[in-house]
Amino acid sequence: MAGSPEAAEAQGREPPAGAATRAGKRAAGAATGTLQPAKLSRAELYKPPTSEELSQLKETEDLFHSSLLRLQIEELLKEVTLKDTKKKRIDAFLHEINRLLSTLPETPETELTDQAWLPKGVKVPFLQVPFSVKGRFHFVPPSEVTVVGSYLLGTCIKPEINVDVAVTMPREIFQDKDNLNQRYHRKRALYLAHISHHFSKEKLFGSVKFAYMNSNHLKPILLLRPQGKDEKTVTVRLHACPAPGLFKPSRFYPNKNNVRTAWFMEQSTPTEGASEPPTPHYNNSILCDTVLQSHLHFLSSAATDFPGMKDGLALLKVWLNQRQLSKGLGCFNGFLVSMLVAYLVMKRKIVKLMSGYQVLRSTLQFLVGKMCDLFPVPTATTDLSVTGISLVKDVDASLPVLDDFHQAFEVVFVDPSGLVNLCADMTASKYHQVQFEAKCSMEVLDDGMVDGFQVLLMTPKPMLRAFDHVFHLKHVSKLQGACKKMQLLNELMDRGGNYVAAALPFIVSVLARGLAGRVLLVAHALPQIPEWSIDSEPPKHKDIGPLTFGLLFVPEFAASMLEKGPQADHPEALDFRTFWGEKSELRRFQDGSICEAVVWEANTACQKRLIPEQIVRHLLKLHADIPESSICYTGALLESVIRAGQEASGTGEEAMVSVVCSYDDLSRKLWSLKELPLTVTAVQGVHPALRYTDVFPPIAMKPIYSFHTRIKTKHLLLPSEEKPCPAYIAPMKIICHMEGSGQWPQDKEAIRRIKAAFHLQLAELLQQQYQLVCRPAVTHTDVYKDGYVFRLQVAYHREPLILKEVITPEGMLKYQDTEESRQLELETLHLPYLTSSLHGLQQQHPVFGSTCRLAKRWVSAQLLSDDISEECVDLLVAFLFLHPAPFTPPSSPQVGFLRFLDLLATFDWKNNPLIINLNAGLTGADCTEIKSKFVSARSRLPVMFLATPKDQRSSMWTQQRPSAQILQRLVLLASESLRALEEQLMDPLNSQDVKMVFRPPLDFYDVLIHLNPNQIPRHLESVDRPLKSFSRGVVKNSSALKILFPVVDYDPVQCYLQELRDAFSDLALFFYDKHGGELIAVLWKPLSFQPQPFKVSSMKGRMVTTLNSELVCVPNVEAILEDFEVLGEGLVKRVEARTEKWTI
Repeated sequence: MAGSPEAAEAQGREPPAGAATRAGKRAAGAATGTLQPAKLSRAELYKPPTSEELSQLKETEDLFHSSLLRLQIEELLKEVTLKDTKKKRIDAFLHEINRLLSTLPETPETELTDQAWLPKGVKVPFLQVPFSVKGRFHFVPPSEVTVVGSYLLGTCIKPEINVDVAVTMPREIFQDKDNLNQRYHRKRALYLAHISHHFSKEKLFGSVKFAYMNSNHLKPILLLRPQGKDEKTVTVRLHACPAPGLFKPSRFYPNKNNVRTAWFMEQSTPTEGASEPPTPHYNNSILCDTVLQSHLHFLSSAATDFPGMKDGLALLKVWLNQRQLSKGLGCFNGFLVSMLVAYLVMKRKIVKLMSGYQVLRSTLQFLVGKMCDLFPVPTATTDLSVTGISLVKDVDASLPVLDDFHQAFEVVFVDPSGLVNLCADMTASKYHQVQFEAKCSMEVLDDGMVDGFQVLLMTPKPMLRAFDHVFHLKHVSKLQGACKKMQLLNELMDRGGNYVAAALPFIVSVLARGLAGRVLLVAHALPQIPEWSIDSEPPKHKDIGPLTFGLLFVPEFAASMLEKGPQADHPEALDFRTFWGEKSELRRFQDGSICEAVVWEANTACQKRLIPEQIVRHLLKLHADIPESSICYTGALLESVIRAGQEASGTGEEAMVSVVCSYDDLSRKLWSLKELPLTVTAVQGVHPALRYTDVFPPIAMKPIYSFHTRIKTKHLLLPSEEKPCPAYIAPMKIICHMEGSGQWPQDKEAIRRIKAAFHLQLAELLQQQYQLVCRPAVTHTDVYKDGYVFRLQVAYHREPLILKEVITPEGMLKYQDTEESRQLELETLHLPYLTSSLHGLQQQHPVFGSTCRLAKRWVSAQLLSDDISEECVDLLVAFLFLHPAPFTPPSSPQVGFLRFLDLLATFDWKNNPLIINLNAGLTGADCTEIKSKFVSARSRLPVMFLATPKDQRSSMWTQQRPSAQILQRLVLLASESLRALEEQLMDPLNSQDVKMVFRPPLDFYDVLIHLNPNQIPRHLESVDRPLKSFSRGVVKNSSALKILFPVVDYDPVQCYLQELRDAFSDLALFFYDKHGGELIAVLWKPLSFQPQPFKVSSMKGRMVTTLNSELVCVPNVEAILEDFEVLGEGLVKRVEARTEKWTI
């Protein structure tokens, strides 16, 4: 399927390195957009395979997981590799550049600081701080121009085609000691500035701009883009490099100094007796320019006779792009991964017979550092931040050893010359992130139940969806103070004054130590500086914008309130106190030990989830002088929408736990009831609160009598007309299964009566034996307990079967599903099973419930809660926890909610079933069968198809709803909400009103019915809380033993909605946010506005008019709007008709 031409077409629309989608948005196969199986003639179907096909099958079996994976990968490679026509255009462009470079005029020799010869429209692309520097410069055309990098190797991939060109600066430009104090770097910048001035006048170029190579401001490069349609996709990057043999390599060993402190600090005389610190990053930046060509030769020798390498590198580059690892300062870019593959070829970990897929696997395997699957020899763990690797073939005693590099750099990967560290700018944290991603990817590739291709290569992993908490350092200029506090002068000199690059590794290591045990990973976004025009000043260090960090939690320990340190008399105690500052205090523990400890304040579950925020803010203030106002922590901004009421009482987790405790107690009481004719065999809760997914869990409350009308005889309360509508009390449904017995009747009406008798008796016995206030009814018994109302419903296991009995005209008895039997099975069998499964999922993943609640709150806020069932949303969220690949299961509600929106927006609902493997009840074979049955019966199945182990064929929770139109609307709203929300959360400098995505767009509707707030019982649950609220006649968080029974399940708005739907469902659709919405939105059905022939029987809501001298009926809109008001008298404030939206 995914390897079909349709897939290629779909991928063509969305380049893999950009935002490709989950489960592939496949292009339409048939006119309907569903994928159809290919039709083959009998002869074609049974034709024997050719020898070529046989060898291909053997190869697929040996080299790929499945033939589908092979087809998908081949299709992807076709998409990302360059076409020959494009290559020809690029070659012609390169020839023109070469010709222009050789004709550039020379300039007279001047001092380096005398830059008056530069034309007005060009600024030097270099931060010249300090400005004064010795040396002279004049421009001479390059002695050599060569293409280097991936373009010549054929490993360059779309969508961004970068062609690297090395421009060799002639020897006569340089003097002795140009290796010191940025002289070489400044000459390089002036050289590029002169070229840019002349090129900017040429018609050949669409644009001429500057950029920093990998955002390293010591290394400006010139970006040239051709005129015409290739301007957006092709970029030629000019790198100026020194004449070969100009510098002595030994001057640039990692322990040598090339930046003098006196020059950097602008002191007139150097401090006597002070030794100069080594400048390894500075040295590395010069050495990189000297080895560009030798790296190309090294890579081309590795790639000769090895077609799999080219494919493997393309796949690895797509993999890195999707994980946002390949751009910025210290990135793991395409060049680095090419060198890594070449290293594995050199070490025989990759052999030249391998396919691209195997190159991908072996490289990921190496990064993980486990056994290589081709050679069952355990390889050493490959943590390059601990033990580096080197491409040097012959050992030379004069070259620096790996230990020298480890003292200077966090991650070490030495190039073939033995001089350059390819990972010089990478932080250990970023390398560990790459390792972690490789580990997750290997698990996906080894899991037969996951579509590895889709997950690894087509799903983007932006930071907000990949990490549980994300926070931003709003003003990176604050890192200047951090450098001072951490005494990083030497690092600043080494990095040419770049305080972000100097402070970042230290900041990350402080955070990693403070959060050790709580987090799997502390990651940072790669600092990126955008390109700039040649007439602008070069960007400053602070121009990278806010710096983003991501935390990936260990769910068991992330919310721990205690940080236990060493015993008070141990030498490590001082270090612990220094690290935690005044937060550290001595405490005695239960085992009698007296230890240093840090205790964090947190009372509720949502505050505990934010303990990492307290740690981050405290440590950054203490160790780096970063004020709290500069940190924007976006870990839990969305949770305010599921917090009921004004008080900061958490987000309802505690309320849910007390509901479940009360239910457990009630179920024990039911089990032990005496004097029942039949015993209770099972008690099963079905209300969302009993699986922790109720948006606003019920709160214990007792009624205030003065707000109600009393019916003394029946011990009941009724709503009072003069007072605001009483608070909404939700009855929590519980199914009570009674044991089977020969005494049960076999007639459905008789069973109903027996059940009614049981309801009466349950009420009587609970009142007698446990003094619970009960109110029996025919279909259920309501029990008031601990301030909650539970609704007991008796079930008999044979009743659904008896409801299926149908007598045929011939008098035969047969069994078939009826609407009634289906509904009963759903309530008494499937819903209790789903509730207990999801209750179990909540025990494994503590944020499952809160994620469901956010998702349901959003669906309701979009006015669609009546069009998609709660169970359906719960299952969609369960999918994110059970099948999180390529992510880890969410450990914060916010990241879970973002992934929920992404799933809704990008899953291919038309062509794929969503399989939720609850309790691991499905095997690979079951999944395959579900998919094939789904494809063959697609047209008869619901538009959103959810399969679970107990429901593999029918998708019972989406059978009636959502409709195709509602699903389409949901998908659109989800993708817009996700875009808006991610934009806000990634932009800490603007005000972050995240509630925006919970406010529905209303311009889509034809009529708005505004409601009177004092008759909306759940008014306090609305997204934007009302400033003043009405007393609703209840005392919260309290319960009584003897009370008049409160008003249960009374919501006037729902009653009104039901009346509207009963009366006008053929003319309009009605939408409402059940959590305190103040308006009902109405959408006319377009078909009902077409004139109908006049019939007396179909005059409801219509009026007669003439059209072409014929009598026809059309909707009488004025009268209908008047009816809306009449039906809702006292509840409806006004009806707003947007007449411009429709015509008759």
